[in-house]
Amino acid sequence: MPLPSEFHEIAKRVNNWGRWGAADEIGTLNLITGAVVRAAAATVTTGRRVPLALQLRQDGVQTGMIPGRVNPLHTMVAVNWEMFGPDTVATSDDTVTMGLQAGTHWDALPHVSHSGKIYNGRPAASITAHGRAAFSGMEKAGPVVSRGVLLDVARARGTERLDGGHIVTPEDLDAAQELAGVTVRAGDIVLVRTGQIQHYLTGDREAYAFPSPGLSIRTPEWFHARDVAAVANDTLTFEAFPPEFENLWLPVHALDLVEMGMLQGQNWNLEELSEACAEENRYAFLLSATPEPFMGGTGAPVAPVAIL
Repeated sequence: MPLPSEFHEIAKRVNNWGRWGAADEIGTLNLITGAVVRAAAATVTTGRRVPLALQLRQDGVQTGMIPGRVNPLHTMVAVNWEMFGPDTVATSDDTVTMGLQAGTHWDALPHVSHSGKIYNGRPAASITAHGRAAFSGMEKAGPVVSRGVLLDVARARGTERLDGGHIVTPEDLDAAQELAGVTVRAGDIVLVRTGQIQHYLTGDREAYAFPSPGLSIRTPEWFHARDVAAVANDTLTFEAFPPEFENLWLPVHALDLVEMGMLQGQNWNLEELSEACAEENRYAFLLSATPEPFMGGTGAPVAPVAIL
């Protein structure tokens, strides 16, 4: 199905191509300035640290729906090997094969394309099998540290988990912002909780994958208006699955990554953070979420930590 006129109209309104120059490769991460990071550090009061990553394991979130995006295959290549001879110090080593978007991860800007283009108007053909992503690869992101804001949509709607297929709207984000008692501002990293990951945490990978709540095609304008630096949530697909509009697949990915140049994250475990924020009655914190710097990667694992 060709991208509809509504998509192209939104794309024009949120487009950031050229905003930070023709050579820019990091998009909205430019909004995380030194002043933003200093203000983020000032949110730390207790030093409580909340991990947001899922364990990397062979029975992880991937079900085989996406060919090649394999859960981590973890193999020992040395076990108590006395490398330098008998009775010397022994070493154990291991290796991993995995999809870079298999677990808790960031999508890099060239993860998707549309109309033959990636972020900043570069050709999608600049991504090749051997050269990987020539522009905006995951290594270009650098350190990702800013103020994080939890928008707990599920809690704001009075439930522990949104129904599968629920479309998270700008109005939902407004309600979660009101619950949080904070105003999302330039350079923030917004975490949107739906509660969907509860399915995975209780062992039901299929229910986690489908049907899933997710962000509406209308939400990129909400983030663009507030100059958000990056967005992540607790679902496999980020946007609703099945899609908001029949046969219109991944339009939010295209608006966020291609048009805005905004990192988006998936499979973030926001359950402990939801409880911590509710207990302390504050929803803004220092967030450290630097991706593994794979050269030319279209995504990368991340082990985010919220510091309250």
